[in-house]
Amino acid sequence: MAYMLMSLRAVNHRLTSLPVQQLPAIAGSLAASIAECGELLSTPPSQKTGKTDSDHSVQVHKLVTRLSSLLQDRTCEGRWAAVVLVKALVEAGQWEILRGSEPFVRGLMGILNKSDPASTKTMAVVTLTRIFHLTYQYPTLVREITTPSLPGFVTTTLNLVSVKQSSDPTRRLKPNTPFLDVVLRAYTELIARHPTIFRPFTSQIHNILQAIVGATSASYPQPVVDIAEQLFIALHNCAPKNTGGEEWKNACRMTITSIHATSSHVLRAIVEQWEAVDPSVRHQLGHSIDYVQEVGSSGPDALGLSAWRGLDMGVNRLLALLRMLSTFLKTATASTVTIPVGSILDLTARLMSVTVPSDAGGVQPNAQISRTEREILFAELPRIHTACMKVLRTLVNTLETAALPVTQTILEQTLWVFRAERSNKKIRTSVYGLIDSLLKQMGPSMNKKNVSSLTDIIRTCCSDILPSDGEKEPSTDAKGKSKTNPGAVNADFFLNPNLKQNRQMNFPTKFPIPNRAASTLLSTILTNMPTEFIAPPIRAEIDRTIIMTSDKNAMYASVLNPFPAIKGRGATISIMPFLARSYASEMDVEALIRPRMPVLTNSNSIGHYVDVEDEEEENEETEPVSFSETRTAPETTGFLKQSTTPNLQDLVDSTPSSNKRVYTEDLSVTSSPRPTLPETAEEVQVKKARFESVSTNLNQPATSIPSALAPNATTQANSVQEDSSMLDVSFSGRASAVVEQSTSISQVVTPTLAEDDSDDEMPTLNMESDTDEEDEE
Repeated sequence: MAYMLMSLRAVNHRLTSLPVQQLPAIAGSLAASIAECGELLSTPPSQKTGKTDSDHSVQVHKLVTRLSSLLQDRTCEGRWAAVVLVKALVEAGQWEILRGSEPFVRGLMGILNKSDPASTKTMAVVTLTRIFHLTYQYPTLVREITTPSLPGFVTTTLNLVSVKQSSDPTRRLKPNTPFLDVVLRAYTELIARHPTIFRPFTSQIHNILQAIVGATSASYPQPVVDIAEQLFIALHNCAPKNTGGEEWKNACRMTITSIHATSSHVLRAIVEQWEAVDPSVRHQLGHSIDYVQEVGSSGPDALGLSAWRGLDMGVNRLLALLRMLSTFLKTATASTVTIPVGSILDLTARLMSVTVPSDAGGVQPNAQISRTEREILFAELPRIHTACMKVLRTLVNTLETAALPVTQTILEQTLWVFRAERSNKKIRTSVYGLIDSLLKQMGPSMNKKNVSSLTDIIRTCCSDILPSDGEKEPSTDAKGKSKTNPGAVNADFFLNPNLKQNRQMNFPTKFPIPNRAASTLLSTILTNMPTEFIAPPIRAEIDRTIIMTSDKNAMYASVLNPFPAIKGRGATISIMPFLARSYASEMDVEALIRPRMPVLTNSNSIGHYVDVEDEEEENEETEPVSFSETRTAPETTGFLKQSTTPNLQDLVDSTPSSNKRVYTEDLSVTSSPRPTLPETAEEVQVKKARFESVSTNLNQPATSIPSALAPNATTQANSVQEDSSMLDVSFSGRASAVVEQSTSISQVVTPTLAEDDSDDEMPTLNMESDTDEEDEE
């Protein structure tokens, strides 16, 4: 707060001590200092603590008073600096400054009525718009400041850009007015928040917008035309209660009707094969066209736009209406609206079915129209088709998944234009963008036929991405002789041999815009289309293109969506090595190649840090006793001496005679960490194991080995098949089993081999405890 107080004191000092003529030069730095004091300016007086509370209030009051006086200053310099600083002050102070901004509003409105420079009035309009915008979230301030001042603001700004005669109810735009852009933007921002205040001025604003939107020549800059179209659509907010959606729908349908009417005059040089689906449209287009006069409209259209003459003006009017239709689809509305999808697709089908004819024809000319007008129309068709594809792309992006029922129709219309006008770079750019939007919605549901229809687009896309080739080498015949036409040889290459080499090394790309759109389309194709339906040559061309251009996004899409392995097509190929080589320093490439995903377990310690020492102690306490540890014998038993391996036949002859399970009655618990085998078999009672008889013919391979033997017996059984003369099983000591109990004390049960004459099959040795009641008895 102390720093802010010093900054605010410095601003007041400079505003009062410096001459007014020097304030415009330092207005920027003063506005920045005020913006840094936002916390001090926006703090209510009740929350300020400390000894300097009075100084805070004094400095803020001093600043507000000085700016109010500068708004009434006699010099233009003082008023301009005051406008700039007032905007910075209300943005930094928020409600604390806004509640006392009524003197600022009156001073700014006075500036609009004075003969100040255009820059001062422009900044005054911006500042007033900002004040009205900030007060919207405070109903009390809206009632006290915005509602009384906004009607006067609208009237004053309308007088800045237009003139209204007393006898004429309509307004006429002033020529070359510098305030048109800022005024239209102010209306666009405020009309949705205060529709009832703008309702009395709707007709006057509509007259101004008709002159801008309906202009057939380049009378207004494109940004002004764009903001005028947005304001034209936003006028539906001023409709009476609960009728805004219907007003929007009617305006959209009138726009479509106006496009049809204009298209009838523009396309009169050919015989159209299109027929309207909507009966109302057929009725409106049933009027005869006078082919004797120059192409043009005779009066205002459905939107009230003025008449036009000449094919060039007609094409400009058609493009303006198509742009406005796109704006209708992408502009947010306050209420729910109904989009006439069928009428829009019917309109685009009419315009996109007329394509530039090839050498073989394809378009039926109108004999009553001259060839010159028809050729001019063919030259303008790519511009019309580009605007149509923009409308379709906006429709798909607005509806998203709701556009799935019509995506196939849109795809077919796009292919009509691409096949006929692929040589035009604007057409290719528009096609790439529209196909990209379509694939994001319908890509996963495409079948093999739909994917095959995009083959030409994919090949052209790859051709646009790759840089242009250098001079072609002269072709040679079968004998190796050059067949270059002497008349086509560039003589400059003979005079300067380095020219050809430099041209091949420093070649530029073909078209920057199709390059970006094509690169995005390739990534979308690999991500959204079923890769199994893409032909192997097409996929190879796509991978080759993205490798040569080092397109990171496309390479990622290729790696993450590999070509599926299909029987008879060889091994799956990935371009991951090229990705790793091109972007070796990227962290996302490192994560893709060598992921560090930790092992997830069902442990309660997931997400918690574990002490390493505690974890080691816990592992030592709960470490299970291995089988090799249970067989450890004391030194007096001769453990280190080599034990005699018994013959397998001896083990077979000593099979136990009973299958009755007998368990230990009292097991001794040892406290040593390594339990040893008991020295005598009488110390414990064990259950008797049973073996099935084995043939004495050792030449036959052993098909089964008793599982009651030690684990070493299993490992030694493999050597039995290698040596048929002798089958030895390593068996040292008695077999033992390890039983882990809840007290973490290992108890060793040593089974003994008893004789048994039973011929039953050997049961599986159960390592778990058995609690059958019969055995306990």
